[in-house]
Amino acid sequence: MDSTNSSSTISISVLLLRVLTFIFLLIALIFIAINRVTDDYTGDKLESKDVYAYRYMISTIVIGFAYNLLQLAFSIFTVVSGKRVLRSDGGYLFDFFGDKIISYFLISGSTAGLSLNVELRRELPSNTFFHKANVSASLLLVGFLFTATASIFTSFALPKKTNN
Repeated sequence: MDSTNSSSTISISVLLLRVLTFIFLLIALIFIAINRVTDDYTGDKLESKDVYAYRYMISTIVIGFAYNLLQLAFSIFTVVSGKRVLRSDGGYLFDFFGDKIISYFLISGSTAGLSLNVELRRELPSNTFFHKANVSASLLLVGFLFTATASIFTSFALPKKTNN
């Protein structure tokens, strides 16, 4: 397999991973953003933004989503044109470190949401509010997996490009 074909395969794989990350983060954001419940007895309303762990989870989703959207545009450009937007060594470093940092950020948001759900299930009866938050945290976890996998692919290009 020649280097052009290998580079094209990696570019397409990264694009696919970015599209999947985009989809999972978008669905996770929708689930957590529309998540609210009203207490039948008191009439009190609880929304995701009222819970600090869920607020942090929303922040990680939004930041991860914004970064992924930028990288998605870069990946589409690379696949379509065969050239990179950021052609210098700094572009490869940006991809590599950006993917690493964002993937760790996404896993921290997922962990915050999932761990809170585990603790709350011990104390409170099961309800749809916590189920929706759990779904969102799980989708965020899958988004992390796709971003972490993309970081593996971006690490393949790093030694070849920065050492030349």
